[in-house]
Amino acid sequence: MDASITKPNLHLISLLILFLVISLHSNASNIKNLAIKDLAYGNHPLQKLDVYQSSNASNAPILFMVHGGAWRRGDKAAKAVVKNKVDRWIAKGFIFISINYRLLPEADPFKQADDVATALKFVQSNASQWGGDPSQIILMGHSAGAHLINILSASSTIKAAHELMPWLATISIDSAVFNVERTMQRKHFRFYDRAFGNDKDYWRSVSPFHLLKTPQPPILAICSTVRRDNACDNAKRFASKAQSSGTDVEVLEINLSHRDINAKLGLNKAYTRSVEKFMRGVGPTITNLLN
Repeated sequence: MDASITKPNLHLISLLILFLVISLHSNASNIKNLAIKDLAYGNHPLQKLDVYQSSNASNAPILFMVHGGAWRRGDKAAKAVVKNKVDRWIAKGFIFISINYRLLPEADPFKQADDVATALKFVQSNASQWGGDPSQIILMGHSAGAHLINILSASSTIKAAHELMPWLATISIDSAVFNVERTMQRKHFRFYDRAFGNDKDYWRSVSPFHLLKTPQPPILAICSTVRRDNACDNAKRFASKAQSSGTDVEVLEINLSHRDINAKLGLNKAYTRSVEKFMRGVGPTITNLLN
């Protein structure tokens, strides 16, 4: 083949590559630009949430995310909380919502769980404005945030007080505090004392293990196998108790650090695909989006 034919072809290929790069950059920017930041669900400066959506969202299922941080720090916009999850699931047709809540010492874990319930009620009441379906929500939380969504999942009292609609499932990412009473009576991290104090009645009031008495939506308890505080053992104990009360709980053991088990969720890896396998089982809408 002579050069007069080859050079135009190379030029055309270069133009196509440039077009694809611009297109991909534009799509990424569209997702970023469609983030609605700092919607207030209460009067406190920390009672705010961010909504990430695609331009054509319609009756979309919602992932409702609660950050961790030892009940005293953390932020809804942190890269480890948001980036890979948004990159993965917005493109698949989900809406992703990340919330802030009041922190220690101003608000103890019980008040924080109440903030989460207030935020969820706000989302259920306003989901249609963002193209979301309020009946298609999966709760998701990491570390202290996982403990808070576990309280909400287990407590019929909090759900009734906020008149919450049922949600599809709960994904608890590496919470070692399922049974607060048991945790506090054994060797534990010092920051647990700042969160839970020494009142045994209070321990039980924020203990998902003790709160769970009736069947609830299915729970996926993800746990790190490399933590020093037996997170997976605690998850399995909770699962056994929950299953005896009629709640379906799966335990997913992952060989990642406490930080990475949150930050790497959403990457196209076996870990994310295992979580999506659980998600497929909670409803036909989500099954269709993930197939």
